Amino acid sequence: MRRILPLLVLIALAVAAFVLLHGVGWDDLARHQGELKDWVSAHPIASVALYLAVYIATVALSLPQAALVTVSGGFLFGAVLGTMLTVIGATTGATILVVVVRSAFAQLLDRNRHRIPQRVQVRLARDGFSYLLAIRLVPLFPFWIVNLACVVVGVRLTVFVPATLLGIIPVSFILSSIGSGLGTILAQGHKPDLSVLFSPHILLPLLALAVVSLLPSLLRRRPNAGV
Repeated sequence: MRRILPLLVLIALAVAAFVLLHGVGWDDLARHQGELKDWVSAHPIASVALYLAVYIATVALSLPQAALVTVSGGFLFGAVLGTMLTVIGATTGATILVVVVRSAFAQLLDRNRHRIPQRVQVRLARDGFSYLLAIRLVPLFPFWIVNLACVVVGVRLTVFVPATLLGIIPVSFILSSIGSGLGTILAQGHKPDLSVLFSPHILLPLLALAVVSLLPSLLRRRPNAGV
């Protein structure tokens, strides 16, 4: 019960947050953007701490408002600081989720670990960092699904944390940069176009980075094609 209790708490908080935040979006940010900016200016340290807490909770609870919070970080703190806070918050929240879920299902996961082919387990142990980094770099895979997949395949925290932290920097910076110009967009009555992440001039460089991150594992496999 001690293992499952933290997971039950997360689930209860996620349900409550989903109900409370249902419908919250860009219109709400547009209405309160002046007040938010003023509060951040008047309380710089408290606003940073609050943003980190909100982001950690958003990721740990796998809430759908993560993109909204990321863009808001760029709007409130600028592209650079917004990116730093987002990366720290997202990595911390994802780590909390992984630890809680892994603890809750430790026995079940251990009993079924043999179902993962031995070759896959060997590659994950050897090249898990490269694989996870490549996945994080490309915004095609839902963040929370990757988190849970890492639990299932048994990615170690010593791999999960640095690969997540480094892998989410590019997309976080892009969204924070969009957020830094959000005031003008909202003032004109528009909403930010986040589909820019999937435009060729953004997606192709990210795919290239993902391929580069996989090169060490690909080069190691060449002499031992059968491994």
